Parts: sequence; C-alpha cells; structure tokens
Amino acid sequence: MAATKKGVKRKAATAKKSAAPKKRVTAKKSATKKSPTAASNRRSAAAKNKALTAKLRDDLKATKEALRAARAAAKEEIKLARAAVTAEVAVLKDQLAAALKREKELMALAEKKAQMMIAAGARWEKAQMKKIQQIGTTIKTRKARTKKA
Repeated sequence: MAATKKGVKRKAATAKKSAAPKKRVTAKKSATKKSPTAASNRRSAAAKNKALTAKLRDDLKATKEALRAARAAAKEEIKLARAAVTAEVAVLKDQLAAALKREKELMALAEKKAQMMIAAGARWEKAQMKKIQQIGTTIKTRKARTKKA
C-alpha cells in the first residue's frame, strides 16, 4: 500500500476543457522613445535659456519702470514737503516779527511809564520841599515876631 502524507489532499480529476486552443492576447507594445541626441539637447537648452533671459529682461524692465515711478513720486512728495515747510517758516517769521514788534512797543510803553513816574516823583518831591521851606520860613517869622514882642 502506498502511504500518503497526512494533510495532503489529492486533486480531484477535473473534466477536460474543450479541445479548442485558447487565443493568447498579445500585450500592446509602447512606442519606443528615441533618446535625445546632443544636438536636440543643446537646442532645447538654448530655447529654455532664451525664454528665461527674455522673462528676466522683462522683469528687469518692469522693475526699472517701477523704480522710476517711485523716484518721481518721492521727488514730488519732497517738493510738496519743502513747499509746506517754506510756508510754515514764513508764517513763523511773521509771528516772530509781530511778537518782537509788540515787545518793543511794550518796552517803550514801560519806559514812558517809568519816566512819567520819575517826573511825578520829582514834582512831588519839589512840592514837598516847597512845603517844608514854607513851614521853615513861617516858623522863623513866628520866632522873629515872638522875639520882638
């Protein structure tokens, strides 16, 4: 007797398939790519380089234009600022001149007032001296009268 291994199952006999041979499907062949030649690589690189150069040139041109516009705007802004500052300085000069004029007038007025006060003081002093002299003369005359009598 033939000994069979445990766990191994025998395949059951299957019915034979039809005798017509099965058609094999052939795989589609992809078109083979030609590897690029050195000349085509150079052409491609030159074209890409030319496109990049053109793009960079356009960017540079746009940047220059933007800088020109910014410079012109800044110049105009500085011109306006200078005009504003000049006008402000003119106003301040006028205010200073007016203040100096007022101060000069006040000084003149104060000097005039001081001179008037000095003159008034001098007049008062004269009047007081006159009174004192009159009092002195009246006292002398009284003494003289009293001595005679």
